[in-house]
Amino acid sequence: MSRTPSGPTAGRQSPDLVSDCSNCFGLCCVALPFAASSGFAVDKAAGTPCGNLGGGFRCRIHDRLRDSGYPGCTVYDCFGAGQKVSQLTFEGRDWRRSPADARPMFDAFPVMRQLHELLVYLTEAVDLPQAGPVRAQLRRALADTDRLTRGSADALARLDVTAVRQAVNPLLLRAGELARAEVPGRKADHRGADLAGARLRGARLRGASLRGACLIAADLTGADLSRADLIGADLRDADLSGADLTGALFLTQPQLDAAKGDPATRLPAHLRHPAHW
Repeated sequence: MSRTPSGPTAGRQSPDLVSDCSNCFGLCCVALPFAASSGFAVDKAAGTPCGNLGGGFRCRIHDRLRDSGYPGCTVYDCFGAGQKVSQLTFEGRDWRRSPADARPMFDAFPVMRQLHELLVYLTEAVDLPQAGPVRAQLRRALADTDRLTRGSADALARLDVTAVRQAVNPLLLRAGELARAEVPGRKADHRGADLAGARLRGARLRGASLRGACLIAADLTGADLSRADLIGADLRDADLSGADLTGALFLTQPQLDAAKGDPATRLPAHLRHPAHW
């Protein structure tokens, strides 16, 4: 990633919003905590390097994380926040050689990650053909959020990122509603619903709102989820085999990485089938 500040490029494949571990100082492997569970083999405190972090800030078991008891690592994506903090906020100073920067860097990273996630959603919303009535507002929110990512480490530490998310959310909600409105007929509303383990095989959920829904281990095989709003939906271990997710709104790669599926699962063009499907 270039150290020269520049705004996010248009389109969902903006390089600024794609993780580039080669330009990051292993921040996700150090700054974030995790607990021994089905996702992680051991406990790790925030600010403590993972025992698998090697020289050059690379994971020593990256090619066998699932087999080594770290599937939680395989479903994490910083959306480019790691290289932004490493190369822009701290101008290429790494925490090993500059210990005084370690704590500020680790504190800035999770804030930056939330801002970058918002940038991903806003970039997608701006590009929606149906978002015309709110496109100007979305563009302002995109520019404002991008500007926040270019502040100092102190500014990031002081930022009320929850308030930022709350201010942006109504715009994303409206953009999703406008896109789903083109789907004919009545659309299911499962916003925030607890659908963990639900039997939804072959369900007709085209244009549905599944914002923030809990779909852990739900059976969605063969379901029609095209044009459904999936922002914040928890798809861990959900079975998407043969499901149609074309045109799904605000679906991210980490959501897919946490789910199950097969080659017959239809995805938006900007997303890929996870290797473990």
